[in-house]
Formats: sequence, C-alpha cells, structure tokens
Amino acid sequence: MQIQTSFIENTRVGLTAKGKLYLVPTPIGNLDDMTFRAINTLKEVALILAEDTRHTIKLLNHFNIETKMRSFHEHSRAHEVTEWVELLESGQDLALVSDAGMPLINDPGHPLVQACLEEAIDIVALPGANAALTALIASGLSSEHFTYYGFFPRSMKEQKEVLALVGSRQETAIFYESPFRIKKAVVAIEKELGADTSVVVARELTKRYEEYIRGTAAELAAYLAQQPLKGEIVLMLEGGQLPPQSNLAEKAAQLELPYKAQVELAMAEDGLSSKDAIKQVAKQLGIKKQDVYQAYHDL
Repeated sequence: MQIQTSFIENTRVGLTAKGKLYLVPTPIGNLDDMTFRAINTLKEVALILAEDTRHTIKLLNHFNIETKMRSFHEHSRAHEVTEWVELLESGQDLALVSDAGMPLINDPGHPLVQACLEEAIDIVALPGANAALTALIASGLSSEHFTYYGFFPRSMKEQKEVLALVGSRQETAIFYESPFRIKKAVVAIEKELGADTSVVVARELTKRYEEYIRGTAAELAAYLAQQPLKGEIVLMLEGGQLPPQSNLAEKAAQLELPYKAQVELAMAEDGLSSKDAIKQVAKQLGIKKQDVYQAYHDL
C-alpha cells in the first residue's frame, strides 16, 4: 500500500513552484452564503473551471469577479484534464466550482483531482454550502450517524437494493431527488420499509420558499399525491427498520446486491471490519476474496 501525504503551504515562493487547485463551494441558493475566502480565491486564481459557465457567470458578476472562466463538466475529455494539469505545473492557480454547493459532490471533477494527485499538485478544499448536510441538521432525524447515497435510484430493482441497505443500518439516509419523482420515491420507501418510516423532504434550501415536510412515509405519500412540489429536493429517512438477519450475506446474495453492498451490509449487521466483511462475503458466495476486495474499493 502506497501512502501519500501532502503539506499545504500558505504562500508560494518562486515562479517555478507548481500552482494549486482550489475546490471552491458556491451557494446552493442564497448568494449571501458565499464566503469572503471563496470570493477572494476566485478573484486571485488565474482561471476558474465551471460546470456551466452560463450559470456561474451570474455569480461572478454579482461579486464583481473578473477572472477568466472555462467549462469543465462530465463530458470533458482527457486532453482537457491534461491541459489544466499543465497550467498548474507551470505555476498558475486554478479554481474548480460546480453550479451549486461543494465541487465533486454529484458533480464532475474527480478525474482532475486524481490527475493532480498523480503529479503531486496541491489541492485546497474550501469549506462552504452543501445541501445534504444543511438539510440533515434541520431535519429532526439523527445526525450522529448518516450516509449520503447520491440521487435516489430510478429503477425498481436498484430502489429495492438501496432501501434494503438503508433498512439494515441504524443511521439516517440522505438522497437528492427530482420534484417530478419524489412522490414515487416516497411510495417506494413506504412499500419497502414500512408506512411508519420517518421521512423528511427539504426543498429550495436557503431560498425564499425553503420548506421542510416531515412525517411518516404514509403521511408524506398521501400529501404528495395531492400537493406536487417544485424546486431542488433533499430526501431523508430513518434507517434500521428491517429486522436482523441470521445470515445477512446469504440474504444479500438472494437480493442480488452488488458485492460492495453485500460487504457494507455485513459490516453494518455484524459489526465487522471491511477486511473481515470482504472475507465473509467471498466465503458465502464461493468466489475469490480479491474479486470482492476490488468491487468494494471500486478498483
């Protein structure tokens, strides 16, 4: 195993030193949530890489930021990553921003960060707004233990898989969801985890019509059947509704969960380390431990 460390200098001496990649969060709604440090960083870097330049230009104009901007999104190609890395190696600082919130959270940027790490280029993450955590702390659900799952799955099979995982864990689950699909998502939660499952829907966070809708899965399903929602949504629900299983790995296999999900289930239910859970799943399935290890670590 190769250990990589990085020490971030506050100042850079000499023109030949490498630049830094700044990961700069942007407001999720209310522009007043932009920090002084974020504004100053965007003013001082040589170039801003934005998910959607048409969206980000409104932010830059609001704060009188005149820094040049280029697009960097999920369809950006490898040669573009190489171009930005070369700029950083030449000594120029770059900033990466998403349309809203923290960069890389359901947004492009991972290939660039990985390329910078490979070339020993410093990465500086600025703190700032994040919709998932903002919603969580005001939800009323437990914030001691939680997992952010990204967007709620669209297919019924994937919904069953992820809700089986949520139901096995004593922690709050957080998803992003579209206002056009939130009703179906809550219905799926009611069906898979029970009518009494506590659910919270947060929408339009930090904006004028910010709203939290709290209740059981059955109550929210009935409400959403009569009241369509608008705006960006964070969906949260309590976990731990499913009873303990005597043979969790076998049950996970029957549900056709991916290897990674089976390992996570074994860790949650049996209190195993990832190493021991990988070994247990491999043994239950009769496959090589290395195959499960690679799946768990996304190799």
